[in-house]
Amino acid sequence: MPIPDDVTGEEIDADVRQELQSLPKGLAEDVSRNLVMVARLIDEDPEGAYAYSKIALRLASRVAAVREAAGFAAYANQKYSEALAEFRAARRMTGNVDLWPVMADCERGLGRPEKALDMAGAPEVHKLDKAGQVEMRLVAAGARRDMGQLDAAIVTLQSPELASNSVQPWTARLRYAYADALLAAGREDEAREWFAKAVESDKDGSTDASDRLAELDGVEFVDALVEDEDEDEVATEAEAEDEIETATDAETDTEVETEDDDEDDVVEAERTKPVLEADDDDEAPRG
Repeated sequence: MPIPDDVTGEEIDADVRQELQSLPKGLAEDVSRNLVMVARLIDEDPEGAYAYSKIALRLASRVAAVREAAGFAAYANQKYSEALAEFRAARRMTGNVDLWPVMADCERGLGRPEKALDMAGAPEVHKLDKAGQVEMRLVAAGARRDMGQLDAAIVTLQSPELASNSVQPWTARLRYAYADALLAAGREDEAREWFAKAVESDKDGSTDASDRLAELDGVEFVDALVEDEDEDEVATEAEAEDEIETATDAETDTEVETEDDDEDDVVEAERTKPVLEADDDDEAPRG
C-alpha cells in the first residue's frame, strides 16, 4: 500500500524505535512507516489502519510493538478473536500486563463477559497503573451490563476515582459510563447530574456527553446543512409547480384561441352562405 512521502518512520515512539533496531536498517524503516500509518488511520479509517498493520506484521511478526499495533487495528475493526491473539503474543514477548484490560474487553466482544469478569479479579490487575485499573473497572462494569446486572455495574463504577474532583485523562469516560449505567437503570435525575460532570471534564470531546445531556434536557439540534437542503427542495418543488401552472395556462389560452377561431369560421360561413345560394339562383337556366 502507498505511504505518503512525508511519513519517514521517525514519528513513532522512542520505545518502538528501540525495538525495531533489532531489524536491518531498511526493513526497520519500512516497518516503522507502516506503523505510523496505523496510528494515523486507526480512528478515522480503521480498515486502512488494519491493512497497514498486516503489512507490518508480515515484515516483522517477532517484534512485540508490531503485534500490539496489529492487535489494536484488529480491535478497531471488531475482529476480537484476532486482536486477542495478537495481544497475547505481545504480552508473551514483553511480559508486561498493560494490555490486560483490552484483552478482557476482547472477551466481552467475543460474547464471554464471565471471562472478562474473571480477568478483572486476577492478580495481574494489581500490577496495572492507575489508568489501567480504571480501564479494567470500565471493562468489568461493561461485562456486568452484558449480563443484565445493571445494579452491579453501577456499584462496580463507584470508586475513589469517580468521586474525586481531580480531572485525569480517564475522568470523563468514567463519569460517562456511570451516567449511562444510571440511565439504563431508570435513574434519570442522577444520570443527568453525572452526564453534566462528564461534560465538565471532557475537554477534548472524547465522549458525546454533551449530546446525551441535551437529549435529557429535551434540546433538539437541527443540522443547518440538512435544513438548507430541505429549503432548496421546497423551492425546487415550488418552481416546478409554477412551471406546471404556466404550461397549463398556456394550454388553456391556446384552447381558447382555437375555440375563438372555430367560432369565427362558423360565423363567416353563415354570413357567406346566402350569397352563395343567391349566386346559385342567378346561374340557374332560364326558361
